[in-house]
Amino acid sequence: MGYIEIMTQTSPPTRITTLCLNPALDVTYHVSKLIPEQKSRSDAARHDPGGNGINIGRALKRMLIDAHTFCIVAGDVGQLLQHLLEQQLDNVYYEHVDGETRINSTIIELDTQTQYQVTDAGTAIPQAQLHRVIDDFVKLTAQGFGIITGSCQPNIPHDLYATLVERVNALGGKAVVDTHGEALKLAIAAKPFLIKPNRYELETIIGHELPNIIDVATEARKIQQHSVSHVCVSLGDEGAILVGPDNSYYAKALDVPINTTVGAGDSMVAGLVTGFSLGLTPEQALRYGIACGAGTVMHPGTELFSGDELAGFRQQVVVETLDI
Repeated sequence: MGYIEIMTQTSPPTRITTLCLNPALDVTYHVSKLIPEQKSRSDAARHDPGGNGINIGRALKRMLIDAHTFCIVAGDVGQLLQHLLEQQLDNVYYEHVDGETRINSTIIELDTQTQYQVTDAGTAIPQAQLHRVIDDFVKLTAQGFGIITGSCQPNIPHDLYATLVERVNALGGKAVVDTHGEALKLAIAAKPFLIKPNRYELETIIGHELPNIIDVATEARKIQQHSVSHVCVSLGDEGAILVGPDNSYYAKALDVPINTTVGAGDSMVAGLVTGFSLGLTPEQALRYGIACGAGTVMHPGTELFSGDELAGFRQQVVVETLDI
């Protein structure tokens, strides 16, 4: 199936839902130089709807995928977030809770091209409202793809994502998990369809460094053989590895100008899931993931790729079979 055919479809063969329990208002500042104890004036500031699940939903829409997004909003910041989302996403299900939606800040120092990020923990979700959101998410996912992603508020148990994987699996769906730490460890044991840690996150859960691509692919294969259908490890400017039941694949990152890396991993997840939902091969799905990430890093703040950019990028991606 060609790129244009995919991009002109109104919906994928299977439903895609995304759960974002801890969305954020993303604020990005561009400053010439950060000076200790002094004010730093921003020449440009952006306000974007953020959070991993929100970014994935936005990326899916850029590919004309009719996905559904579930998110928690709170307070005045939540109202602003919802207003921004209404301009960028369809099929959003909001659960309003007390407190205030978090604000995440990114500062880009232009003199050194250094990126600083500060993230907030988020507001608590009452148990009754949490159960309502996740019940609705699981039911709507049914036999489709359920993307479970991002950080959770402090009052959320570490095993929630694992429980959601089990519930999605029980209905015949395919769970996709993009998180880190203990939540990722527990989710892996629940046997999701796809996980997408970056290299550091993978090193953290296995307890040692992975200095080269072969080491990364080997550890990803161990996880895949144990419990996960597909393991994609993003490698920053080196590209990404995708390990599946039949083989493992490596694709280099495309050589594009980098404005910010915020949202690139989320865009990769959206590209991968789009490929798999359309019945494409792992190699083709990886091409979509790499292309989406390349398009996103070129844009400021948490602005994502445009659909027009992807056609050329996908054709540039070279996938190597690793036989690991």
